[in-house]
Amino acid sequence: MMINEKRLRENFIKLASIDSPSFGERFMADEIIISLKNLGFQVSEDKGNETYGSQAGNVYGFLKGTLSGEPLLFSAHLDTVEPSGKKKVRFHEDGKLTSEGDTVLGADDISGIVEILEAVEAILEEEKEHRDIEVLFTFAEEAFLKGSAVADYTKIKSKEAYVLDLEGEIGTYAIKAPTVVAFTATITGKAAHAGFAPADGIHAIKAMSEMIAMTPLGILNDAGEDGTRMNIGTIHGGLGKNIVPAQCVIEGEIRSLVHEKAMRQLFVFEEGLKETCEKYGTEYSLKYEAPCIAYQVDEFSDTVVRFRKACEAAGIIPNPVITFGGSDQNNFALNGINGIVTACGMHQVHSTKEFTYIQEIVNTTKLVYQLMTGIEI
Repeated sequence: MMINEKRLRENFIKLASIDSPSFGERFMADEIIISLKNLGFQVSEDKGNETYGSQAGNVYGFLKGTLSGEPLLFSAHLDTVEPSGKKKVRFHEDGKLTSEGDTVLGADDISGIVEILEAVEAILEEEKEHRDIEVLFTFAEEAFLKGSAVADYTKIKSKEAYVLDLEGEIGTYAIKAPTVVAFTATITGKAAHAGFAPADGIHAIKAMSEMIAMTPLGILNDAGEDGTRMNIGTIHGGLGKNIVPAQCVIEGEIRSLVHEKAMRQLFVFEEGLKETCEKYGTEYSLKYEAPCIAYQVDEFSDTVVRFRKACEAAGIIPNPVITFGGSDQNNFALNGINGIVTACGMHQVHSTKEFTYIQEIVNTTKLVYQLMTGIEI
């Protein structure tokens, strides 16, 4: 197997230079479409972006193989979190790649993109036999999996997926991922002048403060192995320092490896809102969405067995983990695709300290190469 390290590095640097925020992935998508066509893929872009007004849809590619067996799906996402504008890659002597320190690097998920492309390129250069290969590069993954939620699954034939989008040592793969419930709660009281007639008002912030004080946050005491956790991340309300605030709004989330427990915790939270509002004479509203639904992968499934054998062939130690982060695999699972999320060379993601090592990218490419070229199980 001849993985071209120089080409990998150059492709990483080129893609990192493309601004690709969530819903603004047009230039990145165009670059990927060109790359896939040059590799011989049949390429299409769905219209999922029309749902959200995004610049680009999900990019799908199919490459006919020479080996028997069902196709395998390889996936990464096109977008990066902020701050991402005008990213520049610094290549260090020890093989470390970082940004200049004022933006993210974009290894999440440029690492996954270049590894998939390079594995295919190496296979074609060597004229190596391979499975039917499907790829899906999604938009707005960082915005709660918006792209994969509206992907055209009628095109996808694979029942196994490898999603390159996880932190950790190469060989790490997630076998469980959570339901994530994002919510916005509003308490509405009554405005009044805080100096002249405070008794005429109903203090929404005070009511919400009491609600927050009685809400368990962090990992819940009775969470057990499912690790149910809750957070309130923002709070705002009121119009001025001399006005009894008529409204207070909070935003938060609940995560659990068991979907029913996440929804149960949301129910408990709403009951607390009701009690608080009855006490203070206020009203409430609660809006929520569950963009990630929990899933679990059988350790003896073909997907996992194939991955572990590919690790062995590539000289990599497989390491199963549980993650509390969502990924496109949450949506793939809902659409009947058994998959795992794998580490692909990204560290301290979602920060300006994000980094990777070129050797990690090379090693992941070798792993993808092994999966594509027909690991028998």
